Amino acid sequence: MLVLILSAVLLLVIGGCVCVFWEARGGAPRWARGVAKATLLGGELARSASRNSRSRQGGDD
Repeated sequence: MLVLILSAVLLLVIGGCVCVFWEARGGAPRWARGVAKATLLGGELARSASRNSRSRQGGDD
């Protein structure tokens, strides 16, 4: 069951990356632009969450 869930997440990530690439090249349909925007937003949220967790861990290096 876990393999199935991870496979589905992997497919969604790959699909999002394809939509970002398609949007960057131009000529993507509206739905692909929306998926690309959501993918980029998710990446920014993950990056900011990672930064916040790192800053909380080691403040006194």
